Amino acid sequence: MEATLKKTKKEPLFHVVKKTNLSLTKKILIRVIAVFLAFLLSAMFLWISEGCDPVTFFVSLFTGVFGTERRIWISLKDVAILLGLGLALLPCFRMKFWNTGADGQALMGALAAYAVVFFLKGKVAEPLILIIALVCAVAAGLIFAIIPGICKALWNTNETLFTLMLNYVAIQIVSWFTCKFATSQSNTLEVLSSDGVLPKVYNQFLLPILIITVLLVIIGIYVNKTKHGYELSVVGESQPTARYVGINSKRVIIRTCALSGAICGLIGFILTCGLNHSVTTETLNGLGFTAIIVCWLANFNPYYMILTSFMVVFLNNGMSTGVLPAINGTNEAITDIIIPIFFVFIIGCTFFATYKIMVRHNDDGEIDNKFLNKCYVFFHKNKEIKPVENKNVSTKDNTKEGK
Repeated sequence: MEATLKKTKKEPLFHVVKKTNLSLTKKILIRVIAVFLAFLLSAMFLWISEGCDPVTFFVSLFTGVFGTERRIWISLKDVAILLGLGLALLPCFRMKFWNTGADGQALMGALAAYAVVFFLKGKVAEPLILIIALVCAVAAGLIFAIIPGICKALWNTNETLFTLMLNYVAIQIVSWFTCKFATSQSNTLEVLSSDGVLPKVYNQFLLPILIITVLLVIIGIYVNKTKHGYELSVVGESQPTARYVGINSKRVIIRTCALSGAICGLIGFILTCGLNHSVTTETLNGLGFTAIIVCWLANFNPYYMILTSFMVVFLNNGMSTGVLPAINGTNEAITDIIIPIFFVFIIGCTFFATYKIMVRHNDDGEIDNKFLNKCYVFFHKNKEIKPVENKNVSTKDNTKEGK
């Protein structure tokens, strides 16, 4: 009796509902319009703040990325590294395990590869050094990812905070290694010679790009076409459901974290033995956090991540090597303003392309808020207002109205 007398709790005045009837063409068109508007707003900002006209902005942006052959190769390399880190995070994100430690995991992989080459060069054959460096780099990244994975699986710890804090642990380990083994004059680790580093195929950047391309195909098949990929999606949606269908959630969590960390270790190996030939605390420079944005913008689709990675690199390289020199600018904060403008527009358009905002109505079909209802009536006073059908009205009332 008491339960019947209690007032039913009203639903929120505003609530978000997922759209189900938006076509792929409209989704693409919305994103194109968002990018176009972001370009216009960025051009207006530079025109007002730096006196850079829109034509110079657009031309310099493309020149900074495609102006020379070397700039093209550098951009492709940057896309590959960013895409590789995004692919490392993708299985965890599909499982709703929010891994924010890609920076630390890749950094530990880079340090492990450097240490192997540093201590074994001249003592072991070069091909064997590469194999050992690769194994150690993958193992280091795996360890730094599997620790929070085990804690999450066994004790349900907060993986976001855990993986984030391990980034700083990795930075301090690299800092200690640098202080211990760097030369006293430069306080930096010596750059590795050609001994024990990846062989060059046409140029320095081609082999890392090919490795990431193969990795893209493998991860795409893994998350979309395999039993493991299906299992991590089920665990991400509901662990009780996963247990009901016979999936061991703990094993899936640990296995996925191990895979994510191993790929990060591979990226660290590529950075040390293929590109930088050294390691510092700034080797990753926040790319792991940028990879999170790349994953989100691509809606956790490995192939869409090619476009989002390219967009980030295009803006970053275009601003730093194209726009800033063209306007004789030295303030790099301009780049930090332009890129977030694009992120805001694209994330905003993604939200409105996927969801719609609904307003609560009362039994009479009017907006259940006096102020909003008056605003609605004011803006639609010349139009015929059709009341919204309310499903909460009882069938008895409907039959009475019919009579």
